[in-house]
Amino acid sequence: MAPPGFSVLHQSRTVGRGGGVALLIREDCSFRALPSPSIPGIECVGLVWGSEESLAVWLVYRPPSAPAATLSGLLEAVAGWALEFPNLLVLGDFNIHADATPSSQALDLVSSMATLGLSQFVSGPTHQAGHTLDLIFGAGIDVIMSPSMKVPWSDHYALKARIDFPPPPCLGGEPIWARPQRLMDPDRFRQALRDLAPPGDSLTELVEGWNTQLLAAIDEIAPKRPLRPRRNRAPWFTEELRKMKRDLRRLERVWRGARDGASRTSYRVFMKTYEMAVKAAKKSYFSASIASASSRPAQLFSIIRSLTSLEGQPNLNNNRTHSCEAFASFFAEKVLLLRHDLLANLDTIKELEAPRLSSGPVLDHFDRISPADVDRFLQAGKPTTCPLDPCPSWLIRACPDEVRAPLGDIINLSLGTGIFPGELKEAVVRPLLKKTSLDPLDLSNYRPVSNLPFLGKVIERAVAEQLGRFLDETSALDPFQSGFRAGHGTETALVALTDDLRRQLDRGGSGLLILLDLSAAFDMVDHELLDHRLADVGIQGTVLQWLRSFLSDRGQRVALGGELSSRHSLVCGVPQGAILSPMLFNIFMRPLAQLVRSFGLGCHQYADDTQLYLLMDGHPNSAPDTLTRCLEAVAGWLRGSRLKLNPSKTEVLWLGRDDMGSRGQLPSLAGVQLVPAPSVKSLGVIFDTSLSMEAQITAITKAAFFHLRQAKQLAPYLSRPDLATVIHATVTSRLDYCNSLYVGLPLRLTQKLQRVQNAAARLLTGSSLRDHIHPVLYQLHWLPVEYRIRFKVLVLTFKALYGLGPSYLRDRLSWYAPQRNLRSTNNNTLKVPGLREVRLASTRARAFSAAAPTWWNALSQETRALRDLTSFRRACKTELFRQAFGQGAA
Repeated sequence: MAPPGFSVLHQSRTVGRGGGVALLIREDCSFRALPSPSIPGIECVGLVWGSEESLAVWLVYRPPSAPAATLSGLLEAVAGWALEFPNLLVLGDFNIHADATPSSQALDLVSSMATLGLSQFVSGPTHQAGHTLDLIFGAGIDVIMSPSMKVPWSDHYALKARIDFPPPPCLGGEPIWARPQRLMDPDRFRQALRDLAPPGDSLTELVEGWNTQLLAAIDEIAPKRPLRPRRNRAPWFTEELRKMKRDLRRLERVWRGARDGASRTSYRVFMKTYEMAVKAAKKSYFSASIASASSRPAQLFSIIRSLTSLEGQPNLNNNRTHSCEAFASFFAEKVLLLRHDLLANLDTIKELEAPRLSSGPVLDHFDRISPADVDRFLQAGKPTTCPLDPCPSWLIRACPDEVRAPLGDIINLSLGTGIFPGELKEAVVRPLLKKTSLDPLDLSNYRPVSNLPFLGKVIERAVAEQLGRFLDETSALDPFQSGFRAGHGTETALVALTDDLRRQLDRGGSGLLILLDLSAAFDMVDHELLDHRLADVGIQGTVLQWLRSFLSDRGQRVALGGELSSRHSLVCGVPQGAILSPMLFNIFMRPLAQLVRSFGLGCHQYADDTQLYLLMDGHPNSAPDTLTRCLEAVAGWLRGSRLKLNPSKTEVLWLGRDDMGSRGQLPSLAGVQLVPAPSVKSLGVIFDTSLSMEAQITAITKAAFFHLRQAKQLAPYLSRPDLATVIHATVTSRLDYCNSLYVGLPLRLTQKLQRVQNAAARLLTGSSLRDHIHPVLYQLHWLPVEYRIRFKVLVLTFKALYGLGPSYLRDRLSWYAPQRNLRSTNNNTLKVPGLREVRLASTRARAFSAAAPTWWNALSQETRALRDLTSFRRACKTELFRQAFGQGAA
């Protein structure tokens, strides 16, 4: 029974009398009913309003007598809905107290919904007793609430809301001059290179000849021509599909004119053929695009964004508010102003008064590069192309026989003379909006993304290999510097940091974590100071001369809308986007960690991300004087090193009791009073005062479900291997990032991660919500989340024990050595910390130094005896897989 002008969609209660749920829809609205899932203790009815891309609505009723476990079944269903429908509304009477002081059930429901990408919009009471029982959750839409109204026929209030949809993005572009990709044939390019004369003998002549010959070759096979991108042209829409579409419209006109059965049949048959051709074209294009970027995550993310028509970076070529000259001047002047302010308040730097030479091993010359080395450097890294390059880099890589000799001559002459070619010292910068939500009119909201010539990067690889080997052999870098070093990473740094903090909290103490913020750190590196610090680690002779040449007389231009700005000189900094820059920056920052540790504080660095931490006994009301003196010394060192410290953006976390964040008194930093924060984000991981990881889990699962919804849109057009590539790159990688920090988390948190993995598994296999998840995971050979965490810890342990990981993790592990000669002496077991060392009361064995030995010793003796990483990973996963799914699994 529906009012005039409305339709009713209802689901009756399956047991008992009365009850059920119903939706009233205006008759002029196009909708499709959705099959209602069977969720114990939950009544629901759903519809799709318009197409699948429009809006899905689910009305839910949970009786007051329903047990708490019914919410888990509801969340599993919502996880499936969230994947299928990008715009989703879930509303109804949940019968939980989501009041101003919510119940634990309400907190868990709202938090879990947030991880699925759904926000809760109801605030204030919805029941006469003053409780909030009726909730509205939404994803991909804006819900604007109106005041609730009392009604005489119910003890619940009537809720009123307006739903707004975002406008569709605009497409299109200006004409551009470009080389047609279809004409860039490697075979023709090789032939064009063979017909050209050899270059001269000097380094300048060699580089100029290289550029001239490559440019002439590419002009011969694919000259530039003006191309105008068509508006709203789908990249998969081929000329054959365009012809089929014209034929389809012609058949439609014939049928509408004749109105006979034969023409209608011809039209409908051809429509089916056209739809199948469209789907096949999409599948072919999507698969080719994803396969081409399967080993390059950044490019894969970009392709997925473009395929799912997500809002990305605004096209500055189409909406040019600022000129390329304005951007170029802003980027250059920003660094100059920072440097001027620092130099104006700078005393004499003692480091420059007495330059020192290293008394240890030195690197004063480069070894000659062989043809095999040239091939290796040519194929290494990503084939990025700079606008200053004469031709696409992928074409050069496709012709190793033709370019091997001239490229080898350029590299060896550069390394032998200690000169980096001046023609390769210029970068092309593209402005990139930091966040799409920022004001595009404000130049400070853009970051410069630099692109360097391909030839210069190949020369850099030759230098980086020899310089990196020298630094590793001499242990010249700080052992706690994890940035851009083999076997090191953000996860190893955070594992060591949290291990120290968790053990301190477990002993009943507290800790302070300080995350320093530096302004444009790479751009502010002083070349004179870097020269002295290179000499300190043993860099001399031709090598030092080459690095001076590499850093001097550099410049950049901004590219925008097919135009290039004038050249702006760079007086300081290491080149953005250069292969050598992270290595040089690590050398430059080397003294800082030594300074911090001299005050008894810990210090971990990842490039310019610096984390200081102080472990304290008990729970003092204020930080000790040691911290004050250390921060003063750090600020002074950064000032003397001509680096700009941002005290207002420096974050502090006071770990211990929950009230420590508001109660503790901290010193000032560079004149700015430090204030403890309830949580901080370090290297992509969110930490709170108790290291509960709850905020991190919520953020990770929310982002993972967002990307699962993208994958759901692509799923009909992808083969299963390609869909697996997308899921692993965008979802599984998030679950696995730093998951070694999730050791010992409560079940309610790991369930959120498991829910993401379950949804990903169901999407990949096409399983329904009614299918039990264990057989699905078994079929995919995926370890459940709990065992993935254990697997990561064990792999880190293996790397640390056998020299494949950082020394700061190896120092936390000890081989078990019994006092007597026992059969277990050679069993490759580790010493588990005793209760006096780690009480493990509050952390529930979550410290790496306690969990790693325990799990390592639980492995079979055969697995522990392995020395090859690949073999160990395979055997370790097999053991954990059998534990997860039974001894018969393999």
